[in-house]
Amino acid sequence: MIFERRRRTVAAMDTPLKKTRAISLAHLAIPLGAALSLWPGLSPALGLGMGLGLALTVGNPYLALTRRSTHTLLAAAVIGLGAAMDLRVVGRVGLHGFAYTVVGIATALTLGMLLARGLRVSGHTGTLISVGTAICGGSAIAAVVPVLGAEADETSVALGTVFLLNAVALVLFPPIGHALGMSATSFGLWCALAIHDTSSVVGAAVAYGGQAVQVATTVKLARALWIVPLTLGLARARTRRGERAQGPVKRPWFIAGFVAAAALVTFVPALRPAGLVVSGLAKQALVLTLFLIGAGLTRTSLGAVGPRPLAQGVLLWVAMAGGTLLAIRAGLVG
Repeated sequence: MIFERRRRTVAAMDTPLKKTRAISLAHLAIPLGAALSLWPGLSPALGLGMGLGLALTVGNPYLALTRRSTHTLLAAAVIGLGAAMDLRVVGRVGLHGFAYTVVGIATALTLGMLLARGLRVSGHTGTLISVGTAICGGSAIAAVVPVLGAEADETSVALGTVFLLNAVALVLFPPIGHALGMSATSFGLWCALAIHDTSSVVGAAVAYGGQAVQVATTVKLARALWIVPLTLGLARARTRRGERAQGPVKRPWFIAGFVAAAALVTFVPALRPAGLVVSGLAKQALVLTLFLIGAGLTRTSLGAVGPRPLAQGVLLWVAMAGGTLLAIRAGLVG
């Protein structure tokens, strides 16, 4: 009896101790991982994987802060990348990719909605996945949510699906590009047209090197501008049906910052060396952004992704990525 009481007492003391250790580990691991992600040479894919691994093992006690920070850091990184680019090239690439963007968005939205209907994906989830694939992943989903009036669980499922496919693309695209002997320009265009989020597009292009970053960033940002007309169109459609949006339309203002930074170093050549330094820092800030994106994922949001939404996301992404690659290889795009 005495030994049993002692055992219960030790167990009662041991449980809070284990909990305290776990909390302490989580509070230390996330800041340490963020610091390590700033280490020069650390790849974007490794930064994303490190954040995801920590979130799913020790947890993330700074979840609200990391999710809030990713938007600011991504915007700053994109603006910083503009400091190493020639605005004349940016304009030429943007105009050249306009037709691909229009065709790609229209195809992704149409095919996505057909898949959602065929797979019987419930609610607004199918629409969110289609929009995220067509334009720019999580940013497009976040912009469309208040317009559609989507529920929190629908948003989590769509974001979880897009996140998983972004992680896969970030790891697979560079090796595939090298195996196929793709030029940096072709690879950058493929990334911009086939990967969801801007962060993963730029991350894959950075890993590939060369002109891939300039092409991928420019075409992807031109694509991201379509968030505005799409959300306005959805809001008008809901208004005609007698429904009202639950929030304001979010606009990708950081694109203007990217263009301004490119214009500054283009027309003031003396700033070119400083621009290259800023661009280098921006590339490392992108790795930190991807780490925080990975750390912002939870087991709950991953567990919410069911087979039907995931099947829709995978089939749509494979169709768009494969079709775009074939078009580039055939010389129809590029």
